[in-house]
Amino acid sequence: MRFRGRAKNGAAPAAPPPPAEASPGPPPVLVIDALGRKCPIPIIMLAERIREVPVGQVVAVLADDAAARTDVPAWCRMKSQDFVWEETLQQGGWGFHIRRTY
Repeated sequence: MRFRGRAKNGAAPAAPPPPAEASPGPPPVLVIDALGRKCPIPIIMLAERIREVPVGQVVAVLADDAAARTDVPAWCRMKSQDFVWEETLQQGGWGFHIRRTY
């Protein structure tokens, strides 16, 4: 019997190379630095400043509070804005990219 992922000689297959970190969208027009702030402050900062970005453009929110990982996408769904992607920051935390739809 052969298990998926095992080589014929019993050795484990070589691990695939890590994917290249490439941004899946355009660069943000506005970056909101909410690092060090607890939720809901990153959401409040986003709600106050998203109107500074032209419709169709991207705003990035930098946050290191774990609650932001669920709160930012939920806010986007609630406000009909496009959650484009999330990136992990080298210094810790995440960058959330949101496209303004209206």
